[in-house]
Amino acid sequence: MKSATKVYLRKGAQHRVESGHPWIYQTELNYIDGDYQPGDIVDVYNSREKFIGRGYINPRSQIIVRLLSREQEPIDHAFFRRRIEVAWNYRRRFLEEPEYCRLIYGEADFLPALIVDKFGDIFVMQTLALGIDKYRDVIIAILEEMFQPAGIYERNDVPVRELEGLTQQKGYIKGSFPTVIRVYENGIPFYADIENGQKTGFFYDQRENRRVLKYFAADAEVLDCFCHTGSFTVHAALYGARHVTAIDISEQAIALARQNAKLNGVDGKCTFQTANAFDALREMSEAKREFDVVILDPPAFTKSRHAIEGAARGYKEINLRGIKMVRPGGYLITCSCSYHMERDLFQAIVADAAKDAKRTVRLVEYRTQAKDHPILPAAPETHYLKFLALQVL
Repeated sequence: MKSATKVYLRKGAQHRVESGHPWIYQTELNYIDGDYQPGDIVDVYNSREKFIGRGYINPRSQIIVRLLSREQEPIDHAFFRRRIEVAWNYRRRFLEEPEYCRLIYGEADFLPALIVDKFGDIFVMQTLALGIDKYRDVIIAILEEMFQPAGIYERNDVPVRELEGLTQQKGYIKGSFPTVIRVYENGIPFYADIENGQKTGFFYDQRENRRVLKYFAADAEVLDCFCHTGSFTVHAALYGARHVTAIDISEQAIALARQNAKLNGVDGKCTFQTANAFDALREMSEAKREFDVVILDPPAFTKSRHAIEGAARGYKEINLRGIKMVRPGGYLITCSCSYHMERDLFQAIVADAAKDAKRTVRLVEYRTQAKDHPILPAAPETHYLKFLALQVL
């Protein structure tokens, strides 16, 4: 095997990477010794010429190297098989229903830019960087060896691939099957649209958080804003809510949410509305509508640190209106999936919203993402979800 090209970091730039972060930025490079093609495997050294790790390189990306290993080991079929086996064993240890999970969560499973969701015997896959995309066929072969899936679907229709010099694409990798499939979360069945739904079609990251609703939902009138395909809505209804009003801007998501309510026999106590949640919250707040539980689970308001100020205003607005609509003694469930919206800032925004609403809030529970979306403390980007359950007094 030919020796790998060597990437040397400038003095002072190695500490973050040596502490466990898997990304090396263009600005951290000193020089590159050897020839390479985009997507090739390279070895990374610090300024003292000590080996740090091995990963793939792409000069088109601001993240020029993503580390796969801290060892000088072959990056081959056996390597990927070991990584996927470790990830699967982790899910089987910690999840009650591992057949339905995020099997591979990129950097947190030491396979940067690879996402694999397991929907029973159907798998959905994303390869979001050039280096991992070069091993696409190897990864598919391993999934077939380990799981004998009925089907594999590709959801590489994401703009980030273009930054890596890749095309956007989606479609069948293995098999031909209906792309609206049945999945399970907390033992509850849901329909998921893996062809046209957001991301891979279903969000497992709130699985454990949705169970918290069993403490709040009994005989409650619930408002679920940004309801997507109705996971919180259905959980609340099954946990005994008297009525759930569910709102989302996507007609497609609302249509699937209706189907999910019907699938679980709770459509009779759910009302669905296609609307901009900001507008709906303002109108209901101004109309003095009240609920026992208000759920706010919006999409990410910011993808960059530069947009934090605008995101903070958005979170402040929805939480202010949401808090105003909670009956005294009721509950607010509020979430942020924006990585750049850090926990302390998010909690401060919610506290400020409560102050402006002239309400007192009491923290019942703080949670983060489900265990199949593991967090690397050395890589804060892997920790993105904030979930607050608050009593509003």
